[in-house]
Amino acid sequence: MILKSDILNNINIQQNTFNNREYGLVRKVITTILIDNLRLLIIAGIQSSGKSTLLFQLFKEKFQDVLYINFEHPRFYNLDQNDLFKLDEIIEEKGVRILFFDEIQKLTGWNSYVSQKLSEGFQIVITGSDSSILNNEVDSEFAGLNNIKELFPFSYDEFCSFNAIEKNKESTIKYLKKGGFPGYLSSNSDEYLNQFFDDILVRRIAVRSGIRDLRSFKRLAIHLLSNVGKLITGNQIKHILGIKTTSTVIDYLSYLEAAYLFFYVPKFSYSVSKQMINPRKVYAIDTGLVTVNSALFEDSTEQLLENMVFLHLRKQVSELYYHSDKFYCDFVVMTKNRVERVIQVCEELKQDNLENELSGVFEAMEYFELNEGTIVTINQTDRFERNGMIVSVIPFYSFV
Repeated sequence: MILKSDILNNINIQQNTFNNREYGLVRKVITTILIDNLRLLIIAGIQSSGKSTLLFQLFKEKFQDVLYINFEHPRFYNLDQNDLFKLDEIIEEKGVRILFFDEIQKLTGWNSYVSQKLSEGFQIVITGSDSSILNNEVDSEFAGLNNIKELFPFSYDEFCSFNAIEKNKESTIKYLKKGGFPGYLSSNSDEYLNQFFDDILVRRIAVRSGIRDLRSFKRLAIHLLSNVGKLITGNQIKHILGIKTTSTVIDYLSYLEAAYLFFYVPKFSYSVSKQMINPRKVYAIDTGLVTVNSALFEDSTEQLLENMVFLHLRKQVSELYYHSDKFYCDFVVMTKNRVERVIQVCEELKQDNLENELSGVFEAMEYFELNEGTIVTINQTDRFERNGMIVSVIPFYSFV
């Protein structure tokens, strides 16, 4: 529990800091946020992806008088549900009608509190670093009221804008190695991403989830970073890392996914049960995080390029698959229960890999009855035709 005077003092300090923060690079997602008739806006994304900066940009561009509260701040560690009536009194005394609740998932029973404030006619913008903030229960509770946005680290376009560089092969390789975390790009210190990775594993996941075998959990996370773009199964990881049970591995994987650290792409099948039993491909939230913290070697460019393509696609759609039969295709993009695109990723097409890469795309195109497909490379442009189907080869910087 906290004294009302301490809550007020903490809010005043936070509000002053918020009002005077740096504007930062304008995030593209801000152009998609419409505030007319907006009741609730939910912004979810990994820690340090720029959610608080986005709140400030919203404040400057689209709102006027707001009350900002960061529930993750240490001064609010002792805040519990018994203190919420004091918070209500402070909000009433402030006389604001727009509330910005940063890292709201730290507040026990946060969805009930947000529902209460919505019923009182407030406009609310909330952020969270855990994908559970977007789960079905929350979506059901706020049905018809909310607008949901996910915020990732800088995209390639944003990376080029941040660094004032052109979109070309050189900037593609630089982005591949550096990734898009704003803090890392500003500090240019590998220690930033080392500390970030350790902090999110220990403080945000292990402590909150009650993980006791921290050593195995960290080894699993590093194993995933070192195998982006590759197939994984719980049983396989159990044997490789010596973890006692497959169920423990599955739990660890779900914790990492909820924290937005990793994503798992299933094999396409019209059968949901088959999707669940087939291996999944793993991708990381950021290639810089992979470069700094994994055991990848110099020949990892294709893995990182594939991860970059995944992140670009994932920002647009949530339903992604890979296709595998006689050959292999990296991405099947589905929207509204219909396959729209098939995409292959290859660092560089050469005579010794050309037939295999093309066969994977053409096989997927034929399976899904598509006339066009794409191969994304580092810096190649080309075009291939087979049986009336066309595959376009384009560099990453032209694809995004």
